[in-house]
Amino acid sequence: MEKIAINKYRNVDNGSLRIEDAGKTVKLAGWVDTIRNFGELTFVVLRDTYGKTQIVLNKEFIPLSKEDVISVEGKVVERESKNKNMPTGDIEVVAESIVMLGKCSKELPFEIKNSEKVAEDIRLKYRYLDLRAEYNQKMLKLRSDLLLFVRNYMNEQNFVEVQTPILTASSPEGARDFLVPSRLNPGKFYALPQAPQQFKQLLMVSGIDRYFQIAPCFRDEDARADRSPTEFYQIDMEMAFATQEDVFEVIEGLYSAIFKKFANFEISEFKKIKYADAIRDYCTDKPDLRNPLKVVDVSAVFESTSFSVFQNKTIKAIKAATGGAKPRKWYDKLTDFLKSREAKGLAYFVVGENDELSAGVSKFVTEEEKAELKKLVGFETGDTVFFVADEEERAIKFTNVLRNELGKELELIDENDYKFCWIVDFPFFEKDEEGNIAFSHNPFSLPQSSLEEIKKDPFGTLAYQYDLVINGYESLSGAVRNHDQDMMVELFKLAGYGKEVVENKFPALYNAFSYGAPPHAGSAPGFDRLMMLLTHNEFIRDVYAFPMNKNAQDPLCNAPNTVDEKLLRDVHIKLIEE
Repeated sequence: MEKIAINKYRNVDNGSLRIEDAGKTVKLAGWVDTIRNFGELTFVVLRDTYGKTQIVLNKEFIPLSKEDVISVEGKVVERESKNKNMPTGDIEVVAESIVMLGKCSKELPFEIKNSEKVAEDIRLKYRYLDLRAEYNQKMLKLRSDLLLFVRNYMNEQNFVEVQTPILTASSPEGARDFLVPSRLNPGKFYALPQAPQQFKQLLMVSGIDRYFQIAPCFRDEDARADRSPTEFYQIDMEMAFATQEDVFEVIEGLYSAIFKKFANFEISEFKKIKYADAIRDYCTDKPDLRNPLKVVDVSAVFESTSFSVFQNKTIKAIKAATGGAKPRKWYDKLTDFLKSREAKGLAYFVVGENDELSAGVSKFVTEEEKAELKKLVGFETGDTVFFVADEEERAIKFTNVLRNELGKELELIDENDYKFCWIVDFPFFEKDEEGNIAFSHNPFSLPQSSLEEIKKDPFGTLAYQYDLVINGYESLSGAVRNHDQDMMVELFKLAGYGKEVVENKFPALYNAFSYGAPPHAGSAPGFDRLMMLLTHNEFIRDVYAFPMNKNAQDPLCNAPNTVDEKLLRDVHIKLIEE
């Protein structure tokens, strides 16, 4: 009864009354959740964000409908028929007076308790109704609690919270910017920040030793199940005089505290996996380690094969304990699944007694090839060995898809478990489509090699760059930053950019490094994706109060929409019809 302000509408919330409150006169307020009429008696369940209380109406009151907002005064009594599924199920309140506070005068577009079954655009159009559902109320409370917990934790670790600008300059790398035209500077545009990257590095130059903020970030991207198409929040942090391991220590402490409090889960290990090893063993830099299946490259085994599907291809193999041959339609289903993802197909064979191979492509495997596969893959009786054969990049992509699907089909993944791993030692450079040198990730990361070594072997250069992966999701990215101006210019030259690009596109950062910059490192855990993981949500939109749909539209406020021509003139914009 301490949760709410006591006033003329209520003196207790709908989740607090217990049997020891019997005999008290109370005043409650909330939404009418259900109405059950039994002639002389009517039972109303009143709901607010704290819970539900049953109200008994044994005389005539004002007519009530579902979702009316009312204030009720009455006496708490013990229920004859108790409800063990309600925290307040031992009592009910016999109404003495009812005041209508907000009439629900329109027909509801859907039942609040069934809102999760309603089409997405309807839910988003009436999001204020959807949010009344108990699950969404709990989600918003959890989000609030997590925000407060993170802030308190970072404060205890001597991090200073600093808000960085929302209107900034457009960045030449990364995703598409959201642009904002300037009224006072005709023809020029601000950009909403994709991340506070440059500002947090400037704070390190400014003498802030440890910075963080719960930062809004804006990227004009296509929607995915785990990605918002417009905006997201991240726990942005940076540390001066710090190494990669210093960042790991802070993040591991933060995540251990979060998962213990909000998931009742003790993290036993933050495994470290080199990028190259992750690609080799899992065909992804975001492996779900709950899935025990590993990948083996068997291209060399089939160098002289007469089987046309395997000729001149990168061939990846996955051994899975299937308990012998599955029904043919099971393999066909996997094949169709891969083809739906634009793969060419799926090859396999089943291992029987004495390593006899059957089904699938078994007739195309020679005894010599079988012996080599046995050494590499280690198959046993009852296993199925799956193969993906394609050009290297496509083989890696589709083997990852296959591994994930096998994990589901064979029920290898414990949905209540969490597996954490750091992916480290990312390549600094990669080849672009023309075979030229290009930055593979963040051009401002610190290389692990000297400039002389980098020039000799740019594609062999590794970066002090890292991702934290949880259950197959990238939870954060980070890096040790390159604060050496001369090296920065030389690295951009290797990628085909002159010194003027660095000076013109990143003037603040480049110039700041002229005035004494400390070594620094940081990361940016995704707050919304962290909420997804803690709540076992499949879709990131379910952890936002007011999300966009998959087309980056807000059906609630009808955004984006057209604007008055005068507003366009004010910002010096004229629309050209296509």
